[in-house]
Amino acid sequence: MSENDGTFLYIGVYPDVTAAQADYDVVKALHMVDAVGSFDAAVITKDADGKVHVAKDETATRTGGWAGVGVGAVLGILFPPSLLGAAAVGGVIGAVGGHLWKGMSRSDVKELGELIDSGEAALLVIGDLTVSEALKKAELRAVRQEKREVNASFNEIEKEIKNQNA
Repeated sequence: MSENDGTFLYIGVYPDVTAAQADYDVVKALHMVDAVGSFDAAVITKDADGKVHVAKDETATRTGGWAGVGVGAVLGILFPPSLLGAAAVGGVIGAVGGHLWKGMSRSDVKELGELIDSGEAALLVIGDLTVSEALKKAELRAVRQEKREVNASFNEIEKEIKNQNA
């Protein structure tokens, strides 16, 4: 894995879905002006029963087959299947999740999975390292946030997605 081939993960927590959606719109705008490369993003919520739900944005501009796959893979790692809403995980997340799982420590997985509380919303962004720099400059308004460079080859993940979609 080269120095510029890492994967970046951002989870920002918000008091409600409206606030999370506003920052999601910022991320989409960054992509529209070519400030970020390949990425996947979604707003997720955790209901009073602790179930995780993904707010799909079918009109979001994303690169290639990333739409939903990166987010689904991360959710599949962070939350047990019993907590995920039926549509939260899908696509080719098995192989993609495997790459991500190998690149994260158990303590990272535990910490990130416990970041969002019931009744809150979160913005989840996964992408190449250009996303990291762009989000630093964007000054997102999360009340809590975690940013991680995952020790997983972004190029390998992207290749796996393309192979599965072929």
